[in-house]
Amino acid sequence: MELLKRMLFPVIMLLLAFSLWSSPQLQQIAAGVAIFLFGMLSLERGFQSFSGGLIERVLQRSTNTTGKALLFGVAATTLMQSSSLVSVLSISFLSAGLINLGAGLGVIFGANLGTTTGAWLIAGFGLDINLSQLAMPMLVFGVMLLFQPNQSRAGIGHILAGMGFLFLGIDYMKDGFATLQGSLDLSTISPQGIAGLLLFTLFGIIATVVMQSSHATLVLTLTALAAGHVQYMDALALAIGANVGTTVTAVLGSLGANTAGKRLALGHLLFNLLTGVVALVLMPVLLWLVEHLSVLLGIGADNYTLKLALFHTLFNLLGVMLMVPQLPRLQGWLLRLVPERPASRMQPQYLNQSAMESPSAAVAVTRSESIRLYALSTDLVLQGLGWQADEFHRGQPIALLSDQSHSAIHTNLQQLYEQQVKGIYSAIISFISSAREKASGRQDEQLRELRAADHYLIEAIKGVKHLQRNLLFYIHSENPDMAQAYQQLRQQIGDVLRAIQQVRQIDDVVESRLALDHQLLLTEREREQSDSLIEGLIRTRKISAEMATSLMTDKGYCQEVCRALIQAARYLFIDEQSPQGDTPESLQLEHADLSAINKQLEQQRSDEDTATPPPEQGL
Repeated sequence: MELLKRMLFPVIMLLLAFSLWSSPQLQQIAAGVAIFLFGMLSLERGFQSFSGGLIERVLQRSTNTTGKALLFGVAATTLMQSSSLVSVLSISFLSAGLINLGAGLGVIFGANLGTTTGAWLIAGFGLDINLSQLAMPMLVFGVMLLFQPNQSRAGIGHILAGMGFLFLGIDYMKDGFATLQGSLDLSTISPQGIAGLLLFTLFGIIATVVMQSSHATLVLTLTALAAGHVQYMDALALAIGANVGTTVTAVLGSLGANTAGKRLALGHLLFNLLTGVVALVLMPVLLWLVEHLSVLLGIGADNYTLKLALFHTLFNLLGVMLMVPQLPRLQGWLLRLVPERPASRMQPQYLNQSAMESPSAAVAVTRSESIRLYALSTDLVLQGLGWQADEFHRGQPIALLSDQSHSAIHTNLQQLYEQQVKGIYSAIISFISSAREKASGRQDEQLRELRAADHYLIEAIKGVKHLQRNLLFYIHSENPDMAQAYQQLRQQIGDVLRAIQQVRQIDDVVESRLALDHQLLLTEREREQSDSLIEGLIRTRKISAEMATSLMTDKGYCQEVCRALIQAARYLFIDEQSPQGDTPESLQLEHADLSAINKQLEQQRSDEDTATPPPEQGL
């Protein structure tokens, strides 16, 4: 597809340059189309600057039923005047798992119906007034707001400037067709009957594919129809073609999507193709409806632009009425036609390019992939400690876990990290770096937190790798004190992982934070106690100085692993919607308690320095 686009682009540019050079009258029309398309881009950029805000929240909450999804598609397209943007947002949300396939299809159907509002506005008002007078103030205020550092103001500036360019482009096209007078008459190349309809439908498809905007094709058609350069029947066919051609944007947007996104894009294509075919087949019936409804609505017999807008609405409404009852069947057919591909354990399963279209979707897929990275990383940690991951996750008490430490001696954590984790970790970091270009505010903060969580997981693996050699050696040492000490180091990491398992079952945010803080408290307490116990073992000559040095170093690695796992769990599993830095008063008291207990532990250690250590006391 990319190769085709690269080949077609220079050909299109050469044909356009030749057309403008051979017919100066077309220059104003072409300039109008260019200004209109630039306005569309500015308008889309303005609405995208509010991504992560109202649009995403409404989309996620308004798609739990087919009716709500349809209404959202109509309202969003009416507001943003871009069915392509709504389609791409729907694909990104579906790819991120934020909405289901039925909801996505409902939004797409509604977006098609929402495109008709633009045709009504242009046909009813845009061709009868001087739009450039409205465009100039919008451009002035829009450009002024664009230079504001505040993102919301800049977004409003893009929207105002986009609307100004839209109006200015329409005005240029309208004046351009007026200056052509009799020099352009497409009816001379139009064959009669069904062949003419098919030819102009093809023209509409090509024009929409080239301009990537069905709105631009409709505006061009309406202005040409108002100036008399296109016949009424040919304009109807162009409108059908524009409807079909707009699916190209969704198809291109799905190229970087996962299976769910591809299903939605295919559903969009099928809906628009079916709607176009039905409109062509039922053209006589639709024309009869247009004529009778025009009388009821007071539309003049020669007001073909409003009749075109009415026709555009009728055949899109007909498509919705035909497809909505068949939505369950369509979903089932799409699921069978585009089956889920078996995912490789070594490759990312959730990251996809289409999710980058919305910061909210980007955060969702990054969190899902990071949680998967947590599962892979903790499996490596358990394997490095000499335990079976499956047995641990089933909830077997740590004291009863099968000891695989003899075979774990031969486990190469570095090699397993390279094979199972590194590729996914690198993909997440790359994805976050790209996603942050569009993210701001809370979404940007969430992406940074997820990047930190992933870093902590890698640090935990590295800590276990450093700890592994001595741990697996001394656990089987003939020195019972060293065996007990290293067993307790392994137990500490196991306790942390088991505590995180329990935290993931807690729904209350404050309670889950307190649970992790409590585990951190226990870890700090064990660190303080172990210092005194190691000194006691040295004084009683139960371990050598060399053993003590290894034990002190490995105790530090153990503490780093525990802290890294706890911090990763904070970012991944607790309070996704508010910053981790917002600590409630109850948690601040817990930290105060932690400081007080540490002081007590220091006093206890001072007392133990002057006392005779108890016999047979280990770590």
